[in-house]
This record gives sequence, C-alpha cells and structure tokens, in this order.
Amino acid sequence: MSIYFWFQFALLIAFLFISAPRGGMFLGLFSGIGLIVIMFGPKPWLGLPPGKPPVDVILTIIAVVAAGSTLQASGGLDCMLQIAEKILRKRPKVVTFLAPLCTFTLTILCGTGHTVYTLLPIIYDVAIKTGIRPERPMAASSIAAQMGVICSPVSVACVSMVALIAGHPMANGTEVGLVELCSLTIPAGLIGLLVMATYSNFRGKDLDKDPQFQALIADPEAKRYVYGDSMTLLGKKLPSRQWTAMWIFLAVVLVVALLGAFSELRPMVGKKHLSMTLVIQMFMLCAGALICLITKTPPKSVGGTSVFRSGMVAVVCVFGVAWLSDTIFKAHLNELKEVLVEYVKLYPWAYAVVLLLVSKLVNSQAAAIAIVVPVAISIGTPTGVVVGCCSACYGYYIIPTYPSDLASIEFDRSGTTHIGKFVINHLHSSWLDRCDHRHDLRLLYGDRSRLDLREDLVL
Repeated sequence: MSIYFWFQFALLIAFLFISAPRGGMFLGLFSGIGLIVIMFGPKPWLGLPPGKPPVDVILTIIAVVAAGSTLQASGGLDCMLQIAEKILRKRPKVVTFLAPLCTFTLTILCGTGHTVYTLLPIIYDVAIKTGIRPERPMAASSIAAQMGVICSPVSVACVSMVALIAGHPMANGTEVGLVELCSLTIPAGLIGLLVMATYSNFRGKDLDKDPQFQALIADPEAKRYVYGDSMTLLGKKLPSRQWTAMWIFLAVVLVVALLGAFSELRPMVGKKHLSMTLVIQMFMLCAGALICLITKTPPKSVGGTSVFRSGMVAVVCVFGVAWLSDTIFKAHLNELKEVLVEYVKLYPWAYAVVLLLVSKLVNSQAAAIAIVVPVAISIGTPTGVVVGCCSACYGYYIIPTYPSDLASIEFDRSGTTHIGKFVINHLHSSWLDRCDHRHDLRLLYGDRSRLDLREDLVL
C-alpha cells in the first residue's frame, strides 16, 4: 500500500476519533469537514475524486424509521411493553434469563435497541423485590437489546446489510436476502444471549451476602430509595387502537419476511424479481400510512417520537461516514485488492475483527456496516464470510459508553451495576459504596421520581 493511502487512512481514523465521542449526529456532520479536506487538499497526498454515499441504504433507513416512529406515536409500542412486563413479573426468579430475552425480542420487533430504556425500570423493580442482584439482569438486558439490532428485519443495520450485499450471491449462487440473513443472526444471537445470561446469573454477591449493599439499606431513607415504588403498565387498559397499531406493524413485518423467503411472490422487473431493498422501503411506508389511517394517529406526532429522532441521527451518521470512507477506499481499490484479497482468503476472521473494532469506534452497527462491508465486497471477500461474520458489527459493549449501558447504571438504584476501575472490565465499586447515604442521595437526586430520571436520561 502506498504512503498516500496510509496518510489518508490515518486522517479517516483521526476524524472518527474526534467525532465519535460527540455522538452519531456529529459523526455524520464532521464527516463533511473530512470530505472537504480529502477532496480539496493538495495532490498527491489528498485531492481525491468524490465517492458515492449509500443512497439505497439511506432511503431504506428512512422508510424503516418512519414505520417505527409511527408505531411509537400510535401507542402500539406500549402494548409490546405491557406483554413483556407480564412475562417478567410472572416468573421473577428467572428474571436474569427472561429480561434479556424480552429486550432482545422487542428490538427484533421494533428495529431499535432503544426500547430497552422503558423496560429497565421494570427489570430493576422485579429484581430488587425478588432479592436478585439487579446488575445480573440489567447488564445482560442492555447487551441483549443491542444484540437484537442485526437480528431485526426492520433495523437500520439489517436492512443496510441486505442492501449492500444485493447482487453479490454466495459461491453456490444463492442470493442472500432478509430471511437468509435473519435465519443466521437470530439463532446465533439467542445462543450468545443464553450463554451471557448464564454467566450473569452468577455475577457478584447475592444481596443478602453483600456487606456494602446491607450497609446501604441499613439507612431507612436509603432503603426506601433503593426499593422505591413499583412502576408498572399492568392493570392499565390500553385503548384498542393501540393494539390495532401493533398488529398492523407486525403483520407488515410478516409480509416482508414472506416476500423475502419466496421471491416468486415479488413482481418481475426485467429478468429479475423486484429487489428486496425496494420491497422493504415501500412496505415500511405502507405500514406507517395504515397505522395513521386506521388508528387515526396524527401524522405530525410521528416526528416528535424518540424513535424518529434517533433514526434521523442514524441517517446523518451513515450518510457522512459512508461517503467519507467510500471516497478514500474507492481511490485505492486496486491496491486494496492486491494486498488484501489473498490475506482475507487465508484469514477470514480478520474481516470480523475489523468490523468489531470499527463498530466500537463509531458506536453504530449501521455505520460500521456501511464502512466495512462495501470495502470487503469490493476486494473480493466471499459473501458467505461477510454474512457469516455480520454479528461482529456490535462491538460497542467493549467500553461502556453507549446510552443503553449508561442507562442500566442510572436505573440501578442499588448501585450494583457500574463501570469498572479499568473501564473495559466493567467491575468496580460505585459511588453508592463511598457516600454518606442520607446526604448524598438527596444531594444527587433530590425528590425526583423514577419517571423524572427516566425522562432526563432518554432526552
């Protein structure tokens, strides 16, 4: 590889390092500065021709986000959460296994791991009232929620992968669509989830044997804070229109899955069946429209949902980062092919390692896929390897800086869920172990309710 490539690659890494800590939106916006530097800089060090942003991927993301945010605005998401809570409270003793299964399933159905925020207070309440160390189900649930992203047929990461590998069949000629991808990621995710939950079930001391926790609840005021009041959706009669919205959404997801499984159901366009990328786009828009029409959900409320806001951030992030990376790698494509093709053939696992590290760097599965997968395909990485290793796009658990990880820490009022002394180990005594309970609890939280804390964190 030429020295010019390494210089430009170092700039790309520097841009990502600078922008990633500031969040997904800034990651995309800051890429604009990177594009200007890369294209307008002096040759031969810079001055590259522009690459192409992934337009198909961006359009698919917009369609999926539109459907998901309409579901949230209609109240259909509350119905899913109520079902999940019933499952958790019915068998509280196995909450360490059921809680991550619930967050994993909700992510698959909704396409975003951010649904975990609403379940975390319920998971904490079930665990603490049952005498189970809260960090066990809460940490596992945060990880499981993000593991479900690549397993969801309506997630940004999953549809991005389908769009990027379209037209690149495996060695036996099989095209990889939505069903093929999910038939791999979902079983793999479930196996990983069960292994993680089994480990988590033995993590830390039981609460009745933990001297730090017992010292904490010895103070009556601190004990009231730790155990609190139950927060629940049970007993609340949700309007029928909310249940209708949920069933409309799930029905459309099922139709999309069937069209992916049976290509003959899709109309012919020339000599090929209609692309699944277009199918996902039109059916997701259709789902949002049906929910608005049938449940009379005000369309103007859709743009105010948290799903819509986070989805649009993902669009900007993918747009900027993918465009910047494509500009650099496309200019050196021939060099990359010569150097990397044989190496990847000998060591296919190297692709997974790169995908894992990039995902941590950009804190986004969709962005990691948009950066790494096009390069892998263009240098001749077998499609089977690209698809088989796609779960490696979730690596931002390595350092607990992602919102869902931080949310688990904040919602655990017992202090058992915390960041490690060396950060990467995720184990260390929390501030609760070092504070004067009565004074510091009031100083840090005042009289705010759990709902106030949740709203502050989500915002």
